[in-house]
Parts: sequence; C-alpha cells; structure tokens
Amino acid sequence: MAVARRRLLQSRQVGSLLLSLCVSLGGAAPIRYSVAEEMESGSFVANVAKDLGLEVGKLAARGARLVSEGNKLHFRLHRKTGDLFVKEKLDRESLCGKADPCVLHFEIVLLEPLQSFRAEVRVFDINDNAPIFPNKEPLLKIPESTPLGSRFPLQSAQDLDVGLNGLQNYTLSANAYFHLHTRFRSHGPKYAELVLDKPLDREEQPEVNLTIMAVDGGSPPKSGAAHIRVEVLDVNDHVPQFSRLVYRAQVPEDSANGSLVATVTATDLDKGSNKEITYSLAQNTEAILRTFQIDSETGEVRLRGPLDFEAIETYDIDIQATDGGGLSAHSKVLVEVVDVNDNPPEVMVSSVSSPLPEDAPLQTVVALFSIRDRDIRVGGKITCFLREDLPFAVKPTFRNSYSLVTDRGLDREEVSGYNITLVAMDTGPPNLSTETVIEVLISDINDNPPVFQEDSYILTVRENNSPAVFIGKVHAEDLDLGENAQVTYSLLPPKGGDLSVFAYISINSDNGKLYALRTMDYEAIQDFQFVIKATDGGFPSLSSQVTVRVVVLDDNDNRPMILYPLQNGTLPCNDLVPRSAEAGYLVTKVVAVDGDSGQNSWLSYHLLKATDYGLFSVQQQNGEIRTLRQISERDPMMQKLIILVQDHGQPALSTTASLNILLVDGFSEPYLQFRDPPKHPTRVNPSTKYLVISLAVLSFLFLLSVTLIFIIHIYQKIKYREKITIQEHFYDDCNFSNHLVQGGANGSLSQPCPYEMCSATGTGTSEFRFLKRFMPNFPFPHGTGEVKTEAGSSLPQDSDRNRSQGSEGHARVSDDYM
Repeated sequence: MAVARRRLLQSRQVGSLLLSLCVSLGGAAPIRYSVAEEMESGSFVANVAKDLGLEVGKLAARGARLVSEGNKLHFRLHRKTGDLFVKEKLDRESLCGKADPCVLHFEIVLLEPLQSFRAEVRVFDINDNAPIFPNKEPLLKIPESTPLGSRFPLQSAQDLDVGLNGLQNYTLSANAYFHLHTRFRSHGPKYAELVLDKPLDREEQPEVNLTIMAVDGGSPPKSGAAHIRVEVLDVNDHVPQFSRLVYRAQVPEDSANGSLVATVTATDLDKGSNKEITYSLAQNTEAILRTFQIDSETGEVRLRGPLDFEAIETYDIDIQATDGGGLSAHSKVLVEVVDVNDNPPEVMVSSVSSPLPEDAPLQTVVALFSIRDRDIRVGGKITCFLREDLPFAVKPTFRNSYSLVTDRGLDREEVSGYNITLVAMDTGPPNLSTETVIEVLISDINDNPPVFQEDSYILTVRENNSPAVFIGKVHAEDLDLGENAQVTYSLLPPKGGDLSVFAYISINSDNGKLYALRTMDYEAIQDFQFVIKATDGGFPSLSSQVTVRVVVLDDNDNRPMILYPLQNGTLPCNDLVPRSAEAGYLVTKVVAVDGDSGQNSWLSYHLLKATDYGLFSVQQQNGEIRTLRQISERDPMMQKLIILVQDHGQPALSTTASLNILLVDGFSEPYLQFRDPPKHPTRVNPSTKYLVISLAVLSFLFLLSVTLIFIIHIYQKIKYREKITIQEHFYDDCNFSNHLVQGGANGSLSQPCPYEMCSATGTGTSEFRFLKRFMPNFPFPHGTGEVKTEAGSSLPQDSDRNRSQGSEGHARVSDDYM
C-alpha cells in the first residue's frame, strides 16, 4: 500500500511540474523539468524534441547528445523519439545534501550546425529518510537544586530530507518533571530543550528516564527516538555564566587550520571544584565538530578543518560551560565565513567540431563551452581569451556561455592542426585563471594543383634503342593529402592534331616513367617534344602541364657515302693530269658525307691502294688528291687509286672510292676511258652497239670544239706576244647535283669548290676550274689581273695589260662555250 501511494505521489509531482516549468525564456533561458527522487531507471521525464520545436527524427539527424556540467550524466536521451529518461535511480540527498532546491544542469548539443540548449531538472524530495539522533542514549546531570523553568538543550535529530519531509517536531514521553520545548536555529535543524516543571529530589528519585521522539512532516510521517537518562546531582548552588549570550566572528575561508575564531568566557560564583569551568562543543552537528574545536580550559574556538564559503556560509556553534559540580550553561558562537577569491574559473567544453575543413567560412563554430566561477561575489567579471595569435576568436553567446569561431582563413598545408589554449580569468583580487586546451585538426580539400619539380625536362635516348626502353621520369608533387595528392600522368595530344608522338612515347600514369615505344633513328628525327599533364585525384581535379623534350643521341650506324667520284658500278670516272704537272698539283677531290653527326660524321681520307704510292697523296682532312712529285716519262699512263674514307665513330665505319687518273702530254689527245678487263667475255647487245657509236660521235664533236677553243686562245696569245701555257683539267661527264657537294664541319667540302684557270708568265704550271659546267653562275672576275676564288683566296695582280686581256679573252670564250 505504501509503495502504491508513493508511485501516485511521484506521478502527480511529475505531471504538475512539467506543465509549469518547461518554458523557454527567449532562447537564452534554460529548459526546466522536474522529477521526484528515487524514480526507477528508464522513467520518462519529458519530450525534448517537442520543447525545442524540432520534428521527430531531427535529434538523430543532427547527432544530439547530452553534456553534463558535472562529472556524471544522470539522464539519457532517445534520439529517435526525443524522449528524456532517467539513467539511474536518483538520490536527492547524495546529489545535493541539504541544499534546496536540488537542480541538475546539463546541455543538449546539436551538430550540423553546431548548437546547444541549456536544460535543468529539479529533483523533488520524497520522505525516504527518518530522523536520527546521533546519540541515542544521552546523559544529563542536573543538580537537585535546579530552579523550576531551567532549560536543558538536547541534541538535534538529523533528517536528510528537506522541506516538509524534514524534521518538524519533537515529542517527549509522559513524566512528572519535564516538558519539551522546540526551538529553531538560524542555520541548522530544530532542536529541543527540556524544561524543568517540578523540583528534583535526588533522595527521592536519583535518576529520571525519558524518551524523546523526532517526527518529520512526510506522509506518512517517519520518526526516530532517543532515550535520555537524567542523573540528579547533589546541590551546586551556582551555574556558570557566559559573558555573552551570543558571540559573533568572521573568518576568511582560506584561513589555515588552527586559526583562532573566537574566545568564550564563563564564570562561576561557587568555590572549590564547583568553580572550575570546562568548555566543550556540546549538542553540535558533525559538520561543526569536523570544522571547529575548543580549548576546554581557555575557551578558544579554533579551526579544525577547512572552510568553504561555496559549501557553507555560516556556522551556529553551541558552547557548553560546565563547572566542577556538574552545572552547565550554554552560549552560541555565530561564525560568518568570508568569501575570498580562491577558486579559479572552470571551463566546461560541451562540444568540439574536429576535424575542420580548411575551406570553412569565417565565423564557423568550432567549439561550444561555458565558464563558471564559484566565487561569485568576489571573483568579479570573467574574461575569456586565446593564449596565442591563432585564426580563431572567442564569441559570447549568452550568460557565461561562449563559442569558438574561425576568425581568419585556414590552410592545412601550412598548419595541419591547432592546440587552442583558452584562458579564463577573473578580476580577483587576486586574479585567478585557468587554461583549457582544445585540439582542432584541419581536414584537407583539393586546393593545390600538382607541381612538377622542373619547369621543363630534357631527356636523351640513343638511336637504335630497344622498344619499350626506359628513357626518364617526370615527377609532380601535390601538397594535399590522400586522394587529393594522388597524381596521375598522361600525354597531351599536340595542338596541331598530330598524334605521331603517341607512336614514339608511352608514360606510366602512376609514377610518370617514360618509355620509348619504337626504335629511334637519329637520321630521321633528332629531337621532338610533347606535353605531359599531371592530374590529382581530388574533386574537382586540378592539373598542371610540363614540356618534355627528347633528344635522340647519334650512334655510328651510317658508313660514309661517296658523292664524287660516283661509285655506281658503271664506268669509273677518269681524271686527266698533264705530265708537265709539278709537285703539289691538285688532281681532284674526293667528296663524301656521313649521315651521322658530331664525331661520328668527322671523315678522314686515306690512300688505300695506288699504282704508284710515291706519285699521289691524299689530304686526310679534305680529300684533295695532289701530286707528290713531278710526273716523269716512265710513269704509267693510267694510274688507279683506291681511297679509304673513314669516320671517327666507335667503332669506326669506312668505305672506299676508286678512280682512274690518265697522264697525258697534251689536251689534244683523245679522252680515254679505261676499264678493268672483264673476267668473262660478255655478249654485246645490238642496241648497245648503236649507243656506243652515238657516244663516239658525240665525243668526237666535243673534242673538236675543245680543239677550236684552244686554237683561238693560242692565237690571241700570239697576237699579244705572250707565251701562254694552257693546261686544262678535264673530267668525265660524271653527273652529280650541286647539293651533293655541300658539306660541313665533318671533313668534306663546306661549299662548292670551283677552281679558276690562271696564266702566269714563266710559271710552267696551270690549274683548271672544274665543276664550272655544273655551276654556270659562278662569278668570274673581269678587267683585273687579280683572280679570286670563292673561298676568298686571291692570286697576285699582273700589271701587264696584254696578259690581262689574254686572260679576259679566254674566260669569255670558255663562258660562251659552256
């Protein structure tokens, strides 16, 4: 029956208080609820979602959670329904002690966006504790001469409940000597006094036994009893008298143990042992006995334990003075605890948003926290600030609540996380502060494109390489993290749309390694370039480009090629040399080129075979063939030379050129061609015979024309009485193009090499200009005795006008003929 009534009471209390206390005060006031103590775990308190004006399911979507201001959370929240339940059975006495009302504070924190609401639950007391006397069998010694109306204070009963459920009244068992009078303390429970109604007579009754009952105001009421034994003493006429009925003292809460609080004094008019007074702390609560002590002889009240203004502000101490005859008197010491600033502010962080994206806008809420200072009266105003200069700021929200927001832009690549030190300081004095560190990590976003280590790359590959050979690597760094820093490489097609580069080069998309897909040929392509794109894995992705130039290195894979004389398997070219030629006479020049480059294309010329090794020499650098000595009559008419042309590669490659030289006495002799006798007789095709006959006729006409030119020239020389020796250097009709005689710095001709015919009196030698027939536009000097070559060399000027005119006439006839 009692359990049913108790549950009915609890339900009525919850229902009535929910209707009256769940009101919001403009967004800043807390949401208030109430419950009765001793409610079972899982008991319903209220629907938070409804009170916050949120739809069902919003609490779960926004990650709602409860944050307690203390160390323990007494409630739990059902996120889906928004119902608030008791987490465990609540005991108001253990939570709040004698404080009334008993209020539990907590916060409801919502994420996305970050938001918090303050809430408080008042725990109502139920009558679950009976009054208890600390001493269940107190002893009172009362002299038999005690006057009527004397009062004897009794110890207070302790009841942990508050309000109506606390101690309300005392009752005394029926007796003939005493009645009970209940009195109130300014700070503390009620206490009872025994009032003497009938004179005591030790001889008649030496001891009186009483029973005192302490009753609370609960429904049903609960009570506690103590048995009082009154011992009647022999006559002691005077009781001690205190100098004051009430002593008052103010003690700072930071006073050390043993500090003097007050000194009480009492006197007794008796003599002897009845005059000796002893002081004691009688009929006081345990809290007073733990905090204060009294010197039994001097009456000095001193501190025994620490004081805490935030816990107890005043103490009402009952002092008893007892003489040697057993008579006692009572006085009070009212101690007022003076608050000092001994508690630094407390920072309670309710929520932290970490990690925080680096592109978070300004004023983004990072954390919510509140500050409490227990020294409300002397602590003064609380200030909150950051210890260091960081891209964050403290922003007050409502009373003693703050939010930490972003104040400047964030960059994870510069700072990947912050240890934010919050400093809360009161104004004292003295100034007390506390520091709280909030760790905030910065999450990465894709805000950095890949960056190549070099502005451009130059790679080399040797020709004749194997397919799929590794030629180099490009590398790009991305300052971001994770997928945002994963770089993928690709080849970009040229702007002109030419996709041939994809046939040459392949790239590994993961590591940027480049491979040659095909064999390179330096003679076909010396270098080429392309663009590589590096793309990160972010969204949206960022990229950068770099130009790569591939240079093909030459290998010595081309033999020298003979341009002149032609080596085409037909009749070899024949050169004519007059027997009157002296040593150093330029016979001809071997022209060759090499398809390679650099050192591989440097050519040198060597005489491999000769009919007479002592007659001709070959210039190693330019291939010019000159006579070593003057030709004699014993020298064979036909001289056959084999010239070795060799490059400077490793290994060196070479080729040979064969040419025939005819030693003639004069240019009237027929042009002769010699060929090696055939090893086997061959049949002559009839058509070939006709071709030979035609060539013979043409050759005859050609020789005839040359003879006429010489006769005219000699006639002019005789006319001016000059002896002119004419030597001409004819070459076979060897057909080769002008561009084949172009050369470079590889040992062959650097430009066409025409030779002019010069006449000089008494020289006995002459040179012929060859290749004129193939380069008719070659300039010839007129009207001067100085003859210049294209290479810039000049011959000495002849002052003889007739000699000049003779040279002029010869040049004009030759030009007309050619």
